[in-house]
Amino acid sequence: MLPWKRLLRPLAALLLTAAAVTVPATSAAHAADAATAPDRGWNDYSCKPSAAHPRPVVLVHGTFGNSVDNWLGLAPYLTDRGYCVFSLDYGRIEGVPFFHGLGPVDRSAGQLKVFVEKVLAATGAAETDIVGHSQGGMMPRHYLKFLGGAARVHALVGIAPSNHGTTLHGLTRLLPHFPGAGDLLSLTTPALADQIAGSAFLTRLNEGGDTVPGVRYTVIATRYDEVLTPYRSQYLSGPDVRNVLLQDLCPLDLSEHVAVGLFDRIAFHEVANALDPARAVPTTCASAVG
Repeated sequence: MLPWKRLLRPLAALLLTAAAVTVPATSAAHAADAATAPDRGWNDYSCKPSAAHPRPVVLVHGTFGNSVDNWLGLAPYLTDRGYCVFSLDYGRIEGVPFFHGLGPVDRSAGQLKVFVEKVLAATGAAETDIVGHSQGGMMPRHYLKFLGGAARVHALVGIAPSNHGTTLHGLTRLLPHFPGAGDLLSLTTPALADQIAGSAFLTRLNEGGDTVPGVRYTVIATRYDEVLTPYRSQYLSGPDVRNVLLQDLCPLDLSEHVAVGLFDRIAFHEVANALDPARAVPTTCASAVG
């Protein structure tokens, strides 16, 4: 075995440990089972959308995330404003508890399709809105483009989405210099390989245009994103697209990739605006306490 391969497994363990640190600490049962979420007001399948907010909101976590911990900030923010909110776990890897979003992205999109149908059947709604963080902001685009999701989704809001992948400040360009590294990454954590800029998955997803007709797209990015680089790679091109840089709304917002999805209320305010543009209120630094 080459020396760098001996280092790769400890590195993967380190990444998992780092992810555990960046996600709020909870009990094992709390993180593993979204069924506890109704106590916090979401994943309540008796919820019926109101006339003011007629579409349920589906929250899609990012890589190494899960359906509870990713949304301890945003889910209550939206339920407090009258939305029916639901979240799912997807992309599970056998033997890896709590940390999801690691499986092949196209398969994860199929899991999202099944979950959306479940939500629509429970709520009686014809369409849903999707809000996703990181991979969760990009993966639904596969559902929209290839799995018939455009007929079931009104709006997609991506918070720091991996729409065109990442270079990790150029580090991903080193993979070809380590024979077999890319194959090993694809085998052990396919979602990470799928999100490298220029991957076969992203090439297919983005060829022919970033968007599909009939869906409104919003991208919310931060210039301090250290995971998805360059941050402008998150932006989409096409009709019915709005790309937002948080620092244009509040120059004092220093949130990076994780914080922007977990607890940045300036980002949350802009999510609410994207879900209900007819009642949108300008997002400013004051939105952090709104």
